Amino acid sequence: MRGVDRMNGVLPDELILEIFRRLDSKASRDACSVVCKRWLSLERLSRDTIRIGASASPDNLVELLGRLFPNVLYVFVDERISVTLPVQCGKRRRTGRRALSKGKWDEGSDQSLFGDDGTGTISLSDSGLAAVGKSFVKLEKLSLIWCSSITDIGLKSFAEKCRSLRSLDLQGCYIGDEGLAAVGECCNFLEDLNLRFCEGLTDRGLIQLALGCGKTLKVLGVAACAKITDVSLEAVGSHCRSLESLSLDSEFIHDKGLLDVAKRCSALKVLKLQCLNITDEALQAVGIYCSSLEVLALYSFQKFTDRSLYAIGRGCKKLKNLTLSDCYFLSNKGLDSIAVGCSELMHIEVNGCHSIGTDGLKSVGKFCARLSELALLYCQRIESDALSEIGKGCKFLQALHLVDCSGIGDDSICSIAKGCKNLRKLHIRRCYEVGNKGLIAIGQNCKFLTDLTLRFCDRIGDEALISIGQGCSLHHLNVSGCHQIGDAGIIAIARGSPQLSSLDVSVLQNLGDNAMMELSEGCPLLKDVVISHCRQITDMGLSYLSSKCTLLESCHMVYCSGVTEAGVATLVATCTRLKKVLVEKWKVSSRTKRRAGSIISYLCVDL
Repeated sequence: MRGVDRMNGVLPDELILEIFRRLDSKASRDACSVVCKRWLSLERLSRDTIRIGASASPDNLVELLGRLFPNVLYVFVDERISVTLPVQCGKRRRTGRRALSKGKWDEGSDQSLFGDDGTGTISLSDSGLAAVGKSFVKLEKLSLIWCSSITDIGLKSFAEKCRSLRSLDLQGCYIGDEGLAAVGECCNFLEDLNLRFCEGLTDRGLIQLALGCGKTLKVLGVAACAKITDVSLEAVGSHCRSLESLSLDSEFIHDKGLLDVAKRCSALKVLKLQCLNITDEALQAVGIYCSSLEVLALYSFQKFTDRSLYAIGRGCKKLKNLTLSDCYFLSNKGLDSIAVGCSELMHIEVNGCHSIGTDGLKSVGKFCARLSELALLYCQRIESDALSEIGKGCKFLQALHLVDCSGIGDDSICSIAKGCKNLRKLHIRRCYEVGNKGLIAIGQNCKFLTDLTLRFCDRIGDEALISIGQGCSLHHLNVSGCHQIGDAGIIAIARGSPQLSSLDVSVLQNLGDNAMMELSEGCPLLKDVVISHCRQITDMGLSYLSSKCTLLESCHMVYCSGVTEAGVATLVATCTRLKKVLVEKWKVSSRTKRRAGSIISYLCVDL
């Protein structure tokens, strides 16, 4: 009955709070908060995350957020993120100026709090960081991304107040040794620390942190810190015996530091390295001592060989995820050693390792039966029959990525289609030997496929997409640059994939309005559409699309000669959920700009 509250009189605060905590949608939480004052108050108590971007007077904003959301556990500040300014807060000024563009205020969109003069800084300062510690006394996780004004003073003040901190991300902050030492002294429960691009740090700061947090630290990331050397890693190895994840990107780390970590941190599960001066000696130690290793990623290595992979294969039997990128001295023998020794492997990525070819992939197919994702990027020595063993042996494969693999053709794709019937994601880019035959086999056999990308594959045409449309129900499709695809192929997809949410058909010269009409009828859930460089799509096609696809959030349509100012205006007026439109500037009328200027982006200023 209207005017009768059947919920607030029955449900206790504790139950409503628990319901709010279980809502994973920000929109749902916002909707609940406007039901009544009681729900607004309880919803604020249930919020555990605050996100702040580059905003004016962030120090004042932190204090306000602290008063409104007292139970926050995670504060995320990223000054790379620019935000749309909301209606001006603070002292009201009677001026004739138009109010700032509207913006919702919550933990996911950052607000600018101006002073009385309407101005403010756009960087969190030391006093603001101190306010974070004072306002969020229960804080467990803090991320400060590229906060350039933070110094040791602010970090020390924060650390003294937030002694329950468990995770700290200081990426791009120019803090020094004293601030990090204060964290080590005060935050004795710290488990996760990211020091990427903290150029002011030296060995002294990291050693002090290891002394203070050594018993609890489990995750450590260091990148582009020129003054952090092997001395720091020796301290980490000595004091951080519970370390489970280590990520290093440095030209100044050598074998000695990693050897110490490998020998003493037996619980290590994740190791990601981009260190030019590490050799076989250190990686062989990883294979000998780190038997719990599950994730190994090696980038741009030029001083280690297959001997390292032999040791990994013999010792790391629990390895599940392997990435080899630009490792020029690895060959098929090394990959064979990993495949034979690490039968639990589920994810393999080989990127730009030019000595790895067909034989290495055949070993993976024979011995890695649990493989669920395979990525082959810029692998020129892999031949057409390389995936035959993958198709025979890897029945659980769900994702396959192929980029610039010129030797892979239809036979390989047919092998995957017939053997890997659980395939859900297939991404192929610039593999010019792949044509209709392989994709027809995918459509006939891989009924669970939902994500298909075929970029600049010249031999793929409508026949392939018709088979996909008849056999699979896609959620994501990208056929950018496949110039043989036209209306018939996209129509087949529209009729067979009612759940389609993202579509990229850019640079398809034979695609026209008929395909747009079918998409509007068959794919009402479309959110992201790219039709750039499609010269046969006109205002009529846009009208079809906007009339039925009311959930549309983004549309890229540059260099569509058939689309005019009227078509853009129709799209913007009809699709009320649009967040981004990419179009030429001259196609946007002054009225359209007034209506939706904040969501329109321009590829070129003038054409």
